[in-house]
Amino acid sequence: MVELKPMDIGEVLDGAMTIYRRHFGLLVRLAVFALWLPASLNIYIAMSGGSQQHFGLYFLTAVLQYFGGLLLTAGTVLIMSDSYLGKETTLGQAVSLGAGKILPLWGVGLGKALLLGLVGGIGLAIISAMLPIVLRGGAGAIVAEALLGLGFAFLWFFVACGYAVTTQVVVLEPLDGAFDSFGRSWELTRGLRWKVFFLGAIAFLILYLPIFALGVAVAAMRISDPQTSSILAVVSALVPMVLTPLLSCVFTLMYYDLRIRREGFDLQVLSQQLVSS
Repeated sequence: MVELKPMDIGEVLDGAMTIYRRHFGLLVRLAVFALWLPASLNIYIAMSGGSQQHFGLYFLTAVLQYFGGLLLTAGTVLIMSDSYLGKETTLGQAVSLGAGKILPLWGVGLGKALLLGLVGGIGLAIISAMLPIVLRGGAGAIVAEALLGLGFAFLWFFVACGYAVTTQVVVLEPLDGAFDSFGRSWELTRGLRWKVFFLGAIAFLILYLPIFALGVAVAAMRISDPQTSSILAVVSALVPMVLTPLLSCVFTLMYYDLRIRREGFDLQVLSQQLVSS
């Protein structure tokens, strides 16, 4: 069992890997339950012409994968939490909790996407509107434009890190409404957003770097070596089943670390929290 105590970045990652390895079989079964259909459709699309030939099916697959990911994430949070308490979670319990949290998680995810899209859209609009003036203004104006772009990028990541643990709050805490998770996450991450940023960046690299590398390999070999390309396409579709739970483990352990630092969170509070949720 990983000790419930304040952790640095390395300890969060190591603790997440420890729980991930200990419950690997259960996590993979949960991932297969949640993602087998979109994974199968992704394999079919990749081996029969790609997304350009099956745009409607590709969109449907993306929707199914998103909602399956919500179920998987919520179930993984329960498995991790029970692990701290020395309890064994069954697949049925994880699926039941995940199914019950899909709608609030979807609402919060949509709200977060709209907010981050608004921040990014305003930044791009301002930078694009200023571009003609900048191009006539010389080197100093270009530097100012670059600094403005970096400022908007910083703002986007600052907001994203502020709302990094909304999922864990929705799954684990009793709330009057799911959107209360925004204020709760913002408060938990206050003063610790650089740590959240680095942990999030590492976790996303662990998940998406292999997927990106496999995607590039599939595209590169589609003409020169179709058989190998097909095999890699199958592997690429299956990788999220294996790695998505690890992403959830990292963010959930980060959530516990934030609560420990803010509130002296302990196992007794966790036990009461799981009962009430």
